[in-house]
Amino acid sequence: MPILSLLRLSLANLAFLLLLTVHASVADALQTADAAAAAATATAVTPSAEPPATDAAGPAEELDAHSDRYRLRPGDLLTISVWKETDLQSEVLIRPDGGISFALAGELDAAGHTVAELTAMLETRIRKFIPDAVITVTVKVAAGNRIYVIGKVTRPGDFPLTGPTDVMQALSLAGGATPFADVNGIRILRRDGDQQHSIRFRYNDILHGRKLDQNILLQNGDTVVVP
Repeated sequence: MPILSLLRLSLANLAFLLLLTVHASVADALQTADAAAAAATATAVTPSAEPPATDAAGPAEELDAHSDRYRLRPGDLLTISVWKETDLQSEVLIRPDGGISFALAGELDAAGHTVAELTAMLETRIRKFIPDAVITVTVKVAAGNRIYVIGKVTRPGDFPLTGPTDVMQALSLAGGATPFADVNGIRILRRDGDQQHSIRFRYNDILHGRKLDQNILLQNGDTVVVP
């Protein structure tokens, strides 16, 4: 066979082999791409085996100024109104002595009473003049209940106690302790009548989940001292 014919046959066979190789490579690439797309789709639509985390505890009930158990304090600002009596509607501030003044009712001791109790007291007096009077009392600003954070904190001062507030939350209100504060020497000063008590608080215990009973709820007038 002539050399030229053999050369042409060899080139033809080589071209055929190259074509088969390219076809096989393209087929493998397409199969791999299809498999990857299927896997991605399955991942996107398959729900996670772990359910999303939820707060099982739920919202805590707050003892705030709108609670039936809230006791009025000097400094609280009240809104008192008598239904259909436009002249008997006003904002009343509880004085430092705990008293208030209201038209047709005169002087009353408001501090230490609940809103319901004060409403009943007003009704008793005002109904002497307006027999069917309907009185509404609301706390507009609960400024009477306050706590104090002093010492080595970012923002020392007094803060309104409008709901349950523990020691850690009080420190947060004050901007936290400064770098040189002795956070394990914190004290809560609480007055009970003529007696004053000092309650120890170790910040690092709470930080590491130990002795959590130290993180007490603060009461009106409590002072948190950060040395």
